[in-house]
Amino acid sequence: MDYKSSGVDIEAGNETVRRIKGLARSTFTPGVLSEIGSFGGLFRLDPAVHADPILVASADGVGTTLKVAFLADRNDTVGEDLVNHCVNDILVQGARPLFFLDYLATGRLSPAVAEQVVSGMARGCRSNGCALLGGETAEMPGFYAEGEYDLAGFIVGAVERGRVIDGGTVAPGDSVIGLPSNGLHTNGYSLARGIVFEKLRLRVDSFVAELGETVADALLRVHQSYLPAIAPLLEEPGLLRALAHITGGGITENLPRVLPEGCQAVIDKRSWAVPPLFRFLGDAGQVPEDDMYRSFNMGIGLVLVCRAAFADGLIDRLKAAGVPGAAIIGEICRGERSVRYSSDQPA
Repeated sequence: MDYKSSGVDIEAGNETVRRIKGLARSTFTPGVLSEIGSFGGLFRLDPAVHADPILVASADGVGTTLKVAFLADRNDTVGEDLVNHCVNDILVQGARPLFFLDYLATGRLSPAVAEQVVSGMARGCRSNGCALLGGETAEMPGFYAEGEYDLAGFIVGAVERGRVIDGGTVAPGDSVIGLPSNGLHTNGYSLARGIVFEKLRLRVDSFVAELGETVADALLRVHQSYLPAIAPLLEEPGLLRALAHITGGGITENLPRVLPEGCQAVIDKRSWAVPPLFRFLGDAGQVPEDDMYRSFNMGIGLVLVCRAAFADGLIDRLKAAGVPGAAIIGEICRGERSVRYSSDQPA
């Protein structure tokens, strides 16, 4: 018995590395000092850019978005989802991405599938100015179902010490601005899949009239990166008092993470139009409204908190930067660190 007969194909691993080397190299920035295949990735901070840098790191996955990708046999979007998700997670503390690492695990390695997944990562890294510095591809026979894989990403970015955004200056009277999402943003897929595939018995290629597209197109729309719109605002210390990436838990659970004690966000649900995808899922699944706002982003992918005097100007700048749906969606009031929707009664 040899390693290949036990389920681990070293030659397939070598072929995968050969295929993805060029993709990774296409993302390299001047700070990269190592090659794909090294034991560790080397990266040098530019002292001309980073005088007193704070490193910001995050790790995440794309959850059961992967189940939809498997059904649709569409593997080139989830890698970009992963990169953009991680970029947004460190962006909320004021950091720009430096480099990204990935972990791809599967029961039987397909070099072609791995290449598709990494092509999406490379596309995301290039568009965010982030180097795909390295990663790990693990073949683990018997651990995953045939044709399935898992995916995780690890990102490191940097922000100058004096420009870290931590929500500490948020105060009652501040405005809350919402930036629109373009879909589920890699969260809420377990609920969405239950509604679409189990309750409605739809397929990935089913056309949904209410959405004007197929299930696969609606559910696999790539998670949006907010870096292009937000990066210019980071150059003005104090302009943004807090940022929250609206992921699992929705606005309800994520916005309080960046609020100080004694501050409550009061959000007006009428201040933006909930996209058709969320209305469709809520109606078809008969999902309680509170659950909708704790499971999905409901059309708001990123939240900013700023002084009320800056809000209108910020919205104008965001619209000029290609975010036409940016809007004031609430305000900060005194109260328990939480989110209250304006249609709710005060605690």
